[in-house]
Amino acid sequence: MSSELRDLYQEVVIDHARHPRNFLKLENPTCTAEGFNPLCGDQLTLYVKLAEGVIEDIAFQGDGCAISKASASLMTTELKGKKQEEALALFGRVHALLTEGPKGEENLEGVGKLAALSGIWEFPLRVKCATLAWHTLRNALEGTGARISTELNNHGS
Repeated sequence: MSSELRDLYQEVVIDHARHPRNFLKLENPTCTAEGFNPLCGDQLTLYVKLAEGVIEDIAFQGDGCAISKASASLMTTELKGKKQEEALALFGRVHALLTEGPKGEENLEGVGKLAALSGIWEFPLRVKCATLAWHTLRNALEGTGARISTELNNHGS
């Protein structure tokens, strides 16, 4: 990845961390889920409104580090208007990006602005910060109801 692209991605992450989008409590959500990262202290509640299998609205609240907030902000921005199946498929692509790193330009296709998170895999201690919102999303959409913890379940990497 070029240094210019890396700088641009860093600016996007910083902007979303300082000014998170969709940082509010939705009234009458279809599903909610809570997530917690005990290593960093990140905690969030995700609110999703589904209408006929489409994410009509999505938002989050909570406290967390810059990476956690930026990831949740980017995620909620990207998922509005997507079908539930598309969101779960995107979870898989983003999770691979965050845990394995970009494997060339083709690996970044289909993730949109979420590509800004591609450098996080280089910092293993921050991966759980970035994946917390995504695991919480999967929990909300699958309706398991359990609180997600990055340290206490098999979804936390």
